[in-house]
Amino acid sequence: MQPRNMSMSGVVDLAAVKAAGEAKQKAEKARAEAARTGGVAPTRLVFDVDEAGFQQDVLQRSTEVPVVIDFWAEWCEPCKQLGPILERLTREYAGRFVLAKIDVDANQMLFQQFGVQGIPAVFAVVAGQPVPLFQGAAPEAQIRQVLDQLIQAAEQQFGIVGVPVQDEGDEGGEAVAQQPATPYDGALAAAHEALDAGDLGGAVQAYKNVLADDPGNTEAKLGLAQAELLSRVEGTDAQQVRKAAADNPADPAAQIAAADLDLVGGHVEDAFGRLVEAVRRTVGEDREAARLHLLGLFEVIGADDPRVVSARGALARVLF
Repeated sequence: MQPRNMSMSGVVDLAAVKAAGEAKQKAEKARAEAARTGGVAPTRLVFDVDEAGFQQDVLQRSTEVPVVIDFWAEWCEPCKQLGPILERLTREYAGRFVLAKIDVDANQMLFQQFGVQGIPAVFAVVAGQPVPLFQGAAPEAQIRQVLDQLIQAAEQQFGIVGVPVQDEGDEGGEAVAQQPATPYDGALAAAHEALDAGDLGGAVQAYKNVLADDPGNTEAKLGLAQAELLSRVEGTDAQQVRKAAADNPADPAAQIAAADLDLVGGHVEDAFGRLVEAVRRTVGEDREAARLHLLGLFEVIGADDPRVVSARGALARVLF
């Protein structure tokens, strides 16, 4: 049986997970339709940014989609060559990144904060962290290569895959509430009940049964992640695990085991901080093991949780 202190209550709300999963599925369908029809409006993918809107338009958005920044000026002839290429590629990539255009004459503070030496200059922001891309009017083939590398790094290192940008009035909330019942609602309800009752083996199998028929079911994926997390810590000696972690700060296996206990105990920030520090301390396969486990714990909590957003930023600062 599952000890009482192993409850996931308060760590993540599966009802919210279900809504988030349905919203994600809707976003994925919208991206596919946009790619097929060209239906994503350019103004939603390419936008001007000033100092007042930088926090919301760039930093916050970068937790969901890579934000490419084009530093330009009206008097800059190379900027006029590069700008249209970037805008066309932004629309072509259909939401895998967005393009923020910053007029350096009107936004000197941002120009200085990024350490721009000359324009045109192109940066990206991923999970709140700046990433220099290139300077000057580069050939389109080179730009594509850089963008592909950015998208790959954002997905592999932070789990950020981008979303189709919607109208301001379509935040997804009302549409999600009106989603019809799915064939898996009964199976998922049974899996949740098993998880709450401490029947971890039954919960794991129930979630796997749903995923066997519907591999993209986000609710089942996150439920399975929770059940597997609880299974990993079941029967462990918490005192021994924490002592091993304290005695071996550079041992990723010891830190991973302690982070699992932290998360199950509701100490989400401690779990994330422990693994971010493990990534900072290690290299090679050890670093990759800690990073991948941290991304897995992000999935348990949910991408929109502010604790995940903050930890993604911390991870980005360590990796970049």
